[in-house]
Amino acid sequence: MHLKTLICLFTLIALPLSTLHAQEANEEKDRLTLHGSLQTDILTLVSEDKKIGTGKYNDKFMTNTYAELQLQSRHFQAGARLEYLEHPLLGYEPEFKGWGVPYFYVKGNYKWADLTLGDYYEQFGSGLVLRAYEDRSLGIDNSLRGARLALKPFKGVSLKLLGGQQRYYWHHRNLGNSSPWTWGGDLELNIDQWAKRMDETNTRLTLGFSAVSNHYTAQGNDVLLTSADISDAWIGTSDPTLYRLKLPRNVAAFDARANLQKGAYSFLAEYAWKSQDPSALNGYIYNRGQTLLLSGSYSKRGMSLLLQAKRSEDMAFRSRRDPKSVTACYINYLPPFTMQHTYDLANHYPYATQMVPGEWAFQAEASYTFKRHTPLGGRYGTQVKLNFSHVRGIDQCSALGERIGEGSNGPHSHFFKMGDDVYYQDVNVQVEKKLSPKLKLNFLYSAQRYNQQVVEGHGEKLIKAHILVAEGKYQFNRRLTLRGEAQYLHSRQDQKDWWFGLLELSVLPDLMFTVSDEYNAHVPMHDEYGSETADGRTNRVHYFTLSATYSHHAHRLQLSYGKTDAGYNCSGGVCRYVPASKGLTASYSFNF
Repeated sequence: MHLKTLICLFTLIALPLSTLHAQEANEEKDRLTLHGSLQTDILTLVSEDKKIGTGKYNDKFMTNTYAELQLQSRHFQAGARLEYLEHPLLGYEPEFKGWGVPYFYVKGNYKWADLTLGDYYEQFGSGLVLRAYEDRSLGIDNSLRGARLALKPFKGVSLKLLGGQQRYYWHHRNLGNSSPWTWGGDLELNIDQWAKRMDETNTRLTLGFSAVSNHYTAQGNDVLLTSADISDAWIGTSDPTLYRLKLPRNVAAFDARANLQKGAYSFLAEYAWKSQDPSALNGYIYNRGQTLLLSGSYSKRGMSLLLQAKRSEDMAFRSRRDPKSVTACYINYLPPFTMQHTYDLANHYPYATQMVPGEWAFQAEASYTFKRHTPLGGRYGTQVKLNFSHVRGIDQCSALGERIGEGSNGPHSHFFKMGDDVYYQDVNVQVEKKLSPKLKLNFLYSAQRYNQQVVEGHGEKLIKAHILVAEGKYQFNRRLTLRGEAQYLHSRQDQKDWWFGLLELSVLPDLMFTVSDEYNAHVPMHDEYGSETADGRTNRVHYFTLSATYSHHAHRLQLSYGKTDAGYNCSGGVCRYVPASKGLTASYSFNF
């Protein structure tokens, strides 16, 4: 597999390059340039620690390494990425392991046409029906391998057409008995480019329409289930107690959106619909999915306001119905509408978007900067930001005696009616205050509600957490800056009180030294395999870490040693569980 990939890669790159060199070697603007990058993250010198539940390490040296090369000229581009994940970092799924060249492409563009062959990423609108992207920290790479054509044939018109097979770790096709193909098209119309009056009044209106289809070339993903009931969705088998679900060969999704911008105001309305898509994730029901997204914002100097609402139902759109992976094979993406915290304890209970059965999500954010030389602004001004997010379930009900399990249409849902369960809520306020040219302070208070049973599948139904954060930054001179953090989290339902402290010394332009400690007095005891003991005993644990970072031009090296507590690493509502660890971490990146 790897040899064939490399042969295809060099063939696709060499042929266009020979033509380019022969015809345009003397033209400066068409000169071929080489770019590349190297990123490697390493965990080594690991040691087992029963207090934090590391369990036994299978590998003493773990690394996620990516090396990428890109050739580029005015009308041509080619690239490839080598990934070495034979001994991956902790928390990645078994299918993540391997090495090879899973990503390569050639790309040509001329005037209003752009053609890509090979692997590519793409997003239609907000991603409700298509988002192929990469996030290495989460282990996500759902690129498509095939062809992508982007056209701008007329003023204000953008058209994208694509087709390909989605990456599933080291596979693109022939996974089991199914080789799914994904096809799609997206049309965007910039109305303001046709209306002179709109352009003169700084008004922008964009309309978008998308269609995506996932086609299964074989019926190998059909499922045998046991049931005493027979519906139109079942086909009998030779065994009278077993029935085979008729799974659709094609699953289609459509998206329509409108984005209006007028001066400081911006409005977005987007609606997506998905056809019947029974899978293990939704319990093999034949419900149709849908998502409505509304967003409005106002922004001017010193003030901003954001209001968002989203209602989604059964909108998990995957290229394979039952992959073993939790995060792989998603064709689409739903924005979380929750604040993405950067402070450690404020992000202790991150929220993961619930595509199935669905959710109501709301977010409001207001930011205001009090001017200098006012009672609240003081000498240097004061910025205050308020954020509120609330996520709860959708209403689901069924008629008396109606079957709602496998093979049925599932429970009924009233579109504007909400469910009883709160999934997540966060009310927080941030204050940024500059006291002098050298001293700046930040404060955060966050009150959170977290449904651990829904988000993680275990634990408490509703954890109530209060988080306090104080951050200070003092600049001694142009080269030397000291930053400190003090954080506190209190919750009665989970692990009680958490404390976190950090000191960071920056020596410009190259060095940074950090020392931090996270402390909890109620960490559950673990056995030698990393599982919590049945007696419910707890212990006091300090997660102490030392790190140093060196940056020079295109090079960046970071070394850290210490303990890391178990938890979820989340980005954009998508999460990956990371086990506790103790050892030396090294991260190196280089770009040229």
